[in-house]
Amino acid sequence: MLSGCERISNGLSRNDTFKSILESAEAGNRRVQRLLTRRNKLAQEFSEKDISANFRANGNPPPATPNYAADAANQFNDWKLEVTGLVKQPASFSLAELKALPSRTQITRHDCVEGWSAIAKWKGVRLEEIVNKVQPAPEAKYVVFRCMDTDSDGANYYESIDLIDALHPQTILAYEMNGQPLPVANGAPLRLRVENQLGYKHAKYIRALEFVASFEKIADGKGGYWPDQGYEWYAGI
Repeated sequence: MLSGCERISNGLSRNDTFKSILESAEAGNRRVQRLLTRRNKLAQEFSEKDISANFRANGNPPPATPNYAADAANQFNDWKLEVTGLVKQPASFSLAELKALPSRTQITRHDCVEGWSAIAKWKGVRLEEIVNKVQPAPEAKYVVFRCMDTDSDGANYYESIDLIDALHPQTILAYEMNGQPLPVANGAPLRLRVENQLGYKHAKYIRALEFVASFEKIADGKGGYWPDQGYEWYAGI
């Protein structure tokens, strides 16, 4: 019976009509959720005593390239964040330059789709600061996060959010965790914290941001590594 269910599921996952129904339902869910909550509604924040003793280093292992190893050994002093795409002012930022921008510190809970949660203290630059500096073009709708980690087949991780979530007060590019430089295992030198979405949206090992109008020409066109595998693009909680 289970084998039969799997065959049916696999068949549906390859059916374009069925997939389009699911995608339209996801878009509807996103609209309903945003209608029911204020655009800038904050996720719950916690106190120092609530911080988890262990924050699981989930996802891909750290990038296994000589360049990444050299950057990590040099405390990422030579690393730069490249910002490109549909912007008026393309830019690059060193880690020191990002740390010099206005920062936000927040103690929040990371909720993983696998069923576990952990609380940590994050410090980083609000993504809105970057948005304001590069000035997205009117047609830009999404920010794509290009990452340095890869899966077992060598495919680079990437993720994306829309400009509504990019401008949310708690959406930050974190460079500190629990008062210390972001550990390599947790995504150094920079990871996304988008606190109103599930953990797989929180891209690690970020190397570049790209502002785009659509995902049509990016990988499988779904807007992220896991959405390309069938996960929902909008993982709101």
